Amino acid sequence: MASLVQPSHALPAVDLRRSSSLIRRPSSVRFPLRCNAADPFKFDGGNSAGFHLLSGESVPASALLSGTRLEDAIYKNNTRLRIFSGTANPALAQEISCYLGLELGKIKIKRFADGEIYVQLQESVRGCDVFLVQPTCPPANENLMELLVMIDACRRASAKTITAVIPYFGYARADRKASPSLSVLESITSTQGRESIAAKLVANLITESGADRVLACDLHSGQSMGYFDIPVDHVYGQPVILDYLASKGISSDDLVVVSPDVGGVARARAFAKKLSDAPLAIVDKRRHGHNVAEVMNLIGDVKGKVAIMVDDMIDTAGTISKGAALLHQEGAREVYACTTHAVFSPPAISRLSSGLFQEVIITNTIPLSEKNYFPQLTVLSVANLLGETIWRVHDDCSGAIEPFSTLGID
Repeated sequence: MASLVQPSHALPAVDLRRSSSLIRRPSSVRFPLRCNAADPFKFDGGNSAGFHLLSGESVPASALLSGTRLEDAIYKNNTRLRIFSGTANPALAQEISCYLGLELGKIKIKRFADGEIYVQLQESVRGCDVFLVQPTCPPANENLMELLVMIDACRRASAKTITAVIPYFGYARADRKASPSLSVLESITSTQGRESIAAKLVANLITESGADRVLACDLHSGQSMGYFDIPVDHVYGQPVILDYLASKGISSDDLVVVSPDVGGVARARAFAKKLSDAPLAIVDKRRHGHNVAEVMNLIGDVKGKVAIMVDDMIDTAGTISKGAALLHQEGAREVYACTTHAVFSPPAISRLSSGLFQEVIITNTIPLSEKNYFPQLTVLSVANLLGETIWRVHDDCSGAIEPFSTLGID
């Protein structure tokens, strides 16, 4: 049966609420209650059981909030951190807010009959640090437009800062023009290269809509950060997956980390280094079209080993399933697939559940529909990772300070 696993070592998951030492309530705050009278309250020094207005009218103390409710009201009124969720992945946003010890902000999102998106904030964000959790996963265009409208609503509501928390950044694969090896004549007549760089376009849209910062998880390529003209906090899902693999007790002598293509070698090498400096293997492939891959050969030795295939995303699972078949042919004992983003476009589920993989390990950056679960699937949560990063951004902390350096925050 598929399982939802919260990491237990690097990212403690037993208690999702932050401790009081991390969320500090202000010692002196502005009184949150407002007086409707023309003049303020005047307290008589504690000689009576009520407050008196300067006009002489008495207000009983019981009409005011109790101590606990007053403390909660003061804290809520003075917490300048707000978390809002779009409709793309509300479950992840709820986990993040739970980790931070906050409630999700109230927001109304609806679609008109013609498909237009309407967003209304149901609470004040004036002067607040606002974080909008919205991956641009399928349907990518709908979720992207919803994020842009949410950012605009927060900007017009006078938010101090707006951070777009994008666990999965759609259009990230369209990060450059194709650069085929063609002759001069072929390059003139070829249609390759006459294409958009959609990753840059989407970055411009997010920036121009009013976002002050972007928090993304496992971008497809590092240069995507440079497409934004605003700060980008890039976090990695590797620590969550590494923590889970460490709990399985696989001998380091039996491990080999495999990159499913040449482009993912740097990612696989970093993963192998943190996994007891395991050896590295590379699957060489040639792609003849979008979502179509052909495996050519294997670089490295996997015979009798437990192969850990590492990639940033699985879309149709063509690349990783053909790579797994090659690993079995080369004598691999078991094959694990590890990825941060489970796009799972058809026919990914049939390929992943065909018996090639001992286990498919993913994270919840993209919500998974119930029909896409299969017995070999394990889902890990990145809520603690994103929640800790959000707190550090809000609290102006560095992501490189111990003991949280294992979180993978740049």
